Amino acid sequence: MTAFTRALRRTPVRRAAAAAALTAGALLLSACGSGDDTNASHHGGTGPSATADAGPGAGSSAPAGAFNDADVLFAQLMIPHHEQALEMSRLADGRASDPEIQELARKIEQAQDPEIKTMKGWLTAWGKPTAAPSMPGMDHGGGHGGDGMMSAADMTELKALKGKAFDKAFAQLMIDHHNGAIAMAGDERREGENPDAKKLAEAIVKGQSAEVEQLKGVLDRL
Repeated sequence: MTAFTRALRRTPVRRAAAAAALTAGALLLSACGSGDDTNASHHGGTGPSATADAGPGAGSSAPAGAFNDADVLFAQLMIPHHEQALEMSRLADGRASDPEIQELARKIEQAQDPEIKTMKGWLTAWGKPTAAPSMPGMDHGGGHGGDGMMSAADMTELKALKGKAFDKAFAQLMIDHHNGAIAMAGDERREGENPDAKKLAEAIVKGQSAEVEQLKGVLDRL
């Protein structure tokens, strides 16, 4: 069974894995910053109610209000998730034959590219790295994890497809990918503190849930 075939058989259990990964990451970040509160504040560390730096973000204004570790991890994990969605969407040009798939790919690119810039700006303003910490059990793009990320083998196989075969594979893989993002955004809505981050999470849940239903409809008629 190929990596691509395994991707088509992923189940909703992966949403729970994504939630567990985000929670574990937030706990580790919190533990790392739970030493001397004064020292953490001096170095720009975040506790449960840290206040965002007023400095400008990269390509966006600094988010207003306090932020916590869940907000930081949400941005760190969602950036590479969005970046892979852009890579997938750009493959549709010259490969997709279904007009609805072509339009969805353009829509995904137009929505997620600005969101990447926004989240990078937040992390810059917060004095945090754009990459999430590497922790056992977390999947940041190797595929087959709870976040819906494709493996390198999945991407290679998708690149080799054209026409109806590409349309079907793209729809199924993007459904899995979106479901991973929805789970991550749901965790941010429950555990995050920054108003701007929570607002983006709400938009991701709403927008990508609608796109999942649309992609399911495409699969039904292909």
